Amino acid sequence: MSHLNYGGQAVIEGVMMRGAHDWAIAVRAPSNEVVVQRAPLTDIVYRAPALKLPFLRGLVTLWDSLGLGLRALMFSADVALQNPEGEQQAKLTGPLAWGTIALSLALGVGLFFLLPTFLIGLLDKAIASNVLSNLAEGVARLGIVVGYLALIGLMPDIRRVFAYHGAEHKTINAYEHGAPLEPKSVAAYPRAHTRCGTGFLLIVLIIFVILSTFIGRPPFWIRLLSRIVLIPIVAGISYEVLKLTARYYDRSALVRALVAPNLALQSLTTREPDEAMLEVSIRALKEILASEEANAPTPAPQ
Repeated sequence: MSHLNYGGQAVIEGVMMRGAHDWAIAVRAPSNEVVVQRAPLTDIVYRAPALKLPFLRGLVTLWDSLGLGLRALMFSADVALQNPEGEQQAKLTGPLAWGTIALSLALGVGLFFLLPTFLIGLLDKAIASNVLSNLAEGVARLGIVVGYLALIGLMPDIRRVFAYHGAEHKTINAYEHGAPLEPKSVAAYPRAHTRCGTGFLLIVLIIFVILSTFIGRPPFWIRLLSRIVLIPIVAGISYEVLKLTARYYDRSALVRALVAPNLALQSLTTREPDEAMLEVSIRALKEILASEEANAPTPAPQ
């Protein structure tokens, strides 16, 4: 079995998986056919030595993952817009698509990073210390994140995406434990995974509280601006923490205790998948495994 840590993302009626050389996406079309696409990763991002430095590698990987995720999401949306005969009814491309994505990212930054700071700013005069002020902001941020995930999880379409998220985790867990990549076998594995982006989000929230405490309580507009400046710094640190906890999860009871809240939070972003969803996720991973085999170095002649 490869030592590579495979991972992916749930999309509309499908799953994207990423390997060492390629990324692949499998999507269930309205015709019930599983549509698969594979493409190479950006070579410099994963090969340049300078981009593998701690903290910097996290920012580069997260930025590239964001780009891959958006491409996968648009591909899955295009497949979903086909009719049952496989004819394309519409296509999510061009300025409208990227404008929608840019607006979504801006709203995400505003909702999860700036709104908590603004809300605590209204109450800041009544808070006794810098530590309590930043802790209150962190609690508000966590509450907004958890509330948001719980609310969108009530939407039927999002519940299906969350079920594909569960299928992705089950497939990776089954592969990492050497189980057969078949729906009935994969179904027995848990929906939570130590390298999940939901767990990463919780780490980000905790690191945000720690670093913002060192900043103290500057004037409101500087405090608001500092939250934007902190985003890449916190992301780079959080990526290293996630990798470290995932590496030692099976070896340390302390690490398992620390990671337990991350795994618990994933109950909001995963649902139990059905067999058809598992088939799609397995198809995506098998496409990546075929890519790894095709790109494996040829053994030197004896």
